[in-house]
Parts: sequence; C-alpha cells; structure tokens
Amino acid sequence: DAEALKRLTIENHLRQAFERDEFMLHYHPQLELATGRLSGMEALLRWHNWDLGNVPPLEFIPVAEESGAILSIGEWVLRAACKQATEWLGQGLSVQKMAVNVSVKQFMHPDFVHKVREVLVETGLEPGRLQIEIPEKLLVSDPEGAVPVMHALKKIGVLIAIDDFGKGYSRLSRLENMPIDCLKMDRSFVCGIGGGSEYRSLIRSILNLSNGMGLTVIAEGVETNDQMDFLLERQCHQAQGYFFSKPMPSAEAADYLKRLTAQHESD
Repeated sequence: DAEALKRLTIENHLRQAFERDEFMLHYHPQLELATGRLSGMEALLRWHNWDLGNVPPLEFIPVAEESGAILSIGEWVLRAACKQATEWLGQGLSVQKMAVNVSVKQFMHPDFVHKVREVLVETGLEPGRLQIEIPEKLLVSDPEGAVPVMHALKKIGVLIAIDDFGKGYSRLSRLENMPIDCLKMDRSFVCGIGGGSEYRSLIRSILNLSNGMGLTVIAEGVETNDQMDFLLERQCHQAQGYFFSKPMPSAEAADYLKRLTAQHESD
C-alpha cells in the first residue's frame, strides 16, 4: 500500500512538473580513453519537485513510462539537449556529440522519427552530433519493429547507441544487421573488473567482437584508476564515470568544456 501510494503521489506531481518548470538536464562527459579528449556529452534528466525534493530517475521514470507521460518528457529532453549542444557550439566549445536516452515507448511511437527531424531543424543541430541511446531490452522485445526505426534515423544522419549492453538480453551476433554505431557496456561489467576473471573475459570478448564489427564501445561507470587502466590496455574506445567527472548542470558543464577547450588548444 505504501509503495502504491508513493507511485500515485509521483504520478500526480509529474503532471504539474512542466508547469512548475521542475525538470532540468545534467550533462555527463564521455571521453576517449587513448587521448583523454572529450568525445561527447550525455544528457541526464533530473527532477526537483517543490514538495518531494529531488526525485531519483529510478523512481520517477518507471512511473512516467506507465502513465504515458514519458512521451512528453522525452520530447522535452530531446529538444533541451539539442538546444544546449547548439548553444555550446555557437560559443566555440567542442561538443562532438550529444547523447540522449530514449525509452522503448518513445522510440516505438509512430511519430518519433518525425519529432527527431523536427527538433534538429528547430534547434539547428547537425544530425551527426545527436546520438540516440536505446535500451538493450528493445532488441529482444521488438527487434522487427525497432530496426525500421533505426534505419529511418540513420537516413537522417543520427547516431544510434545500445545502452546498458551486456545485461543478458541479447548477443553481439544479433547486432550484425542492425544500423548501430555504438555499444555502451553496462556498468556491472566495469564494476566486476576487480572481482575476478569472468568479467575481464567478458569485456575482452565484447571489445574484440565490437572492433570486428566496427562499433565504438563506451564503458559506463568507470570509478577507479585500475578500471581505466584495464579498459585502456584492452583498447576500449571511450568511457564515462565518476573517475572522470560527475554529471553537471549546464553552467558547470559549460565551465568544464571551456577548460577542456583551452587545454587542448594549448597542447
């Protein structure tokens, strides 16, 4: 009963979140391991409610998906992230790509590709600078429906990444005929690097097969120097995690980009 009441409370407050301007984006850097250069920013949704305070995404995103609110929320995130990327580029800051997470319900909506095209035109962001990140479970729940959407996005020029890859839903062999650019290795693999040989072997397999397929791999959840060294030795392309930076609000992220830009210009 307490859990049901909590979900109902969150759902009721979600309805007013737009009117109250309670949503915001934080940005998490993605870095090239070999060079340390920024490869992109991932936009992460945050919600601060007047009554509930900071509500964790793991609590409100499932409620938004069940209630259908995820469609309007997802569109807001897409537009806000693209607009921010365009503003940073206009300021001379280096943003190779802006990564945006998309739910299964949003991705499979008949109007999704049109919305992506509309947002790109509206914000002026080049399609090749937008990376749509879709959950791995979509490859199992509806691969026949998902692949045509992927092809439509690729025609626009958008990048596609599979998020949280390796949780056990799919195999790399299933990706061969899918128009994807990137795999985001689930953080559980990275966390397991120091725990034994099993995770290390799995990481090696993912990296070897991905390289053979021409896919970029981003390791999520890197928190220690040992994890970074292992991934670097195995030629993992990119990484993100608290070892490099925490997710930052837009103003702090802009300062971070300015420091990186100045550093690279002086190199």
